[in-house]
Amino acid sequence: MEKQGKRVVITGGPGTGKTSLVRHLEDDGHMCYPEIIRTMTEAAKLASETEEFTTNPLAFVQDPMEFNRRLLEGRKAQYLESFSDPQPLIFFDRGIPDVLAYMDYFKQAYTADYEAACKEMRYDTVILLPPWRAIYRSDGERFESFQEAEEIHEHLLNTYKRFGYDPILVPTGPVPDRVTYLIEQL
Repeated sequence: MEKQGKRVVITGGPGTGKTSLVRHLEDDGHMCYPEIIRTMTEAAKLASETEEFTTNPLAFVQDPMEFNRRLLEGRKAQYLESFSDPQPLIFFDRGIPDVLAYMDYFKQAYTADYEAACKEMRYDTVILLPPWRAIYRSDGERFESFQEAEEIHEHLLNTYKRFGYDPILVPTGPVPDRVTYLIEQL
């Protein structure tokens, strides 16, 4: 695989402003691979017979391991697809290690191929958005409390570090300021 552009993961726990940041980058003309779990979660909710949803979308899917497998395969496909993009900066709304971070958070076991994907499919830079209480909101796809968002942040940070990344933390603030900071760091 010939490496062309710089591959940049934008990650963070729920409610950190990640989606707004990614949208701003897209509006500025950057290539951004979307977060695929929201679509998968919505489909799982529609297929579920329960009326009550918890913080873990895996609680309302029939096969949690298959859900995670599809998520991993989707992120791997995005990574591989990015090699056909000629842009100098290619952004990913979450990366492959996010799958493991969330599985660790929810105390789910995974096989060696999950770790192998993290080791083999490497990003150039990881941008991590910290928890930000002032903007945190739950919504139809985000079920976590702010405390849970903080715990997920720690899992994300630790997982990326475990795979040899040194995530860049983006300070809180208006979206244009955060984007400027992010671009300056790259």
